[in-house]
Amino acid sequence: MEEQQRTEELLQGQLELWHHALGYIKSMALKCAMDAGIPDAIARCGGGATLPELLAATGLPPCNLSYLRRLMRVLTVSGIFHHQRKQPASGEHEEEAVYALTRASSLLVRGEGNGGAPSFGQLPFISILLGRTFVTPFFGMHPWIADERAAATSFFEREHGQALWEMARTSTGINDEFNQGMTADTRLIMHAVLTLSPAVFEGLTSLVDVGGADGTAAAAVARAFPHINCTVLDLPHVIENAPAPDEAAGGNTVRFVAGDMFHHIPSAHAVLLKWILHDWNDDECIKILRECKKAIPTRGNGGKVIIIDTVVGSNTCDNICNETQALFDMYIMFINGVEREEREWKRIFLEAGFINYKITSTLGYRSIIEVYP
Repeated sequence: MEEQQRTEELLQGQLELWHHALGYIKSMALKCAMDAGIPDAIARCGGGATLPELLAATGLPPCNLSYLRRLMRVLTVSGIFHHQRKQPASGEHEEEAVYALTRASSLLVRGEGNGGAPSFGQLPFISILLGRTFVTPFFGMHPWIADERAAATSFFEREHGQALWEMARTSTGINDEFNQGMTADTRLIMHAVLTLSPAVFEGLTSLVDVGGADGTAAAAVARAFPHINCTVLDLPHVIENAPAPDEAAGGNTVRFVAGDMFHHIPSAHAVLLKWILHDWNDDECIKILRECKKAIPTRGNGGKVIIIDTVVGSNTCDNICNETQALFDMYIMFINGVEREEREWKRIFLEAGFINYKITSTLGYRSIIEVYP
C-alpha cells in the first residue's frame, strides 16, 4: 500500500512538473491566435465561429484545419475562448464546435467598442509581453542571476547590448510598440480609476502626469474634471512625438513639457505616477519621490502624489491575482524593475520624506496609492 501511494505521488509530481514546464505553450498559442486575428474573426462572425468559418475569416489554408483545431483546444482549455456544440445539420453525423470570445479574448478585438465607444483593447500591450524582443532575454536569466554584478546590468541589456530605455530612444519601432502598449493599458486603467475611484482627483486644481507619454491619462482626467489643469512630463524624444494639445479634453488643454523626473517636476496640486516606480530600484524611486515632494504643496493645502502600481499581496487579491503579481514581478525583473509589498512601499515613502499614505485596492492586480507630504 505504501509503495502504491508513493508511486501515485511520483506520477502526480511528474504531472505537475509537465504542466508547469509546458506553460509557455499557452503563451505561444495565445500569440499565434493574436497574429492570426482569431479574436477579430470571431467578432466578425457575430461572436461565434466554427473551425471552417475561422479558416475562411482568417485566411488560413483549409488543409491546416486539424492544426487550428488543436490550437483552439489549448486556448479553450486555458480559458481564452469557450465553445459549445452545434447540433449537426441534416445529413451531418458529428456535432460541430462553435468558438466564442470570453471576457479575456474580447480585449484582443481591434477597433472601437460597442456603439462607437472607446476601445479598451489590450492587443498592443499583450503583444509587448509576448514579443521576441521582450521574451528572449529570459533565456539568459540564469547567467545573470548567478553574476554578483547582476544589479548593475539587467538581463535585457545583457541580451540586447543596451538598456530598454536606450533602445526605445534609438529605435523608432521599439519606441512605437512600447508606447502603443502603454497607451492601451492606460486607456483601460484610467477608465477603471475614474469609474471606481473618482474621489482620488476630487478637490484638485492641477495635475502633472510624470512619464505620461502621449497624454492618455492626463486627457482622461481633464475630460472627467475640466477644472483640473493637466501637464504631461516626459523625456524630450517622447514629447517630440506627442499629439497636439487636446482642446477637447474636458475643455482644457493638456500641456506637454520635456524634462527629466530625476531632476525637476513642474509644480502642481498633485503628481500622478502611473506604472512608473516599478521600473526603478529603491534609491531611484526615492529620488523621483523627493522631486515629487518639491513639486506639490503641503498636505494641509491638498498636496499629494497619486501612484497607480502593484501592491504585492494586497488583501483583495484572489489566487489568479496573486500569481499574476508574482509573474509580473519576475517579468519586470528583466529591466531590474520590481513589484513591491506594502512594507517596501512604506519604507520608500518615509525615506523620501512623506509621512502618510492610503492604499485603495480596486484595480485588479494593481492599486491606487495616495501619498501625503
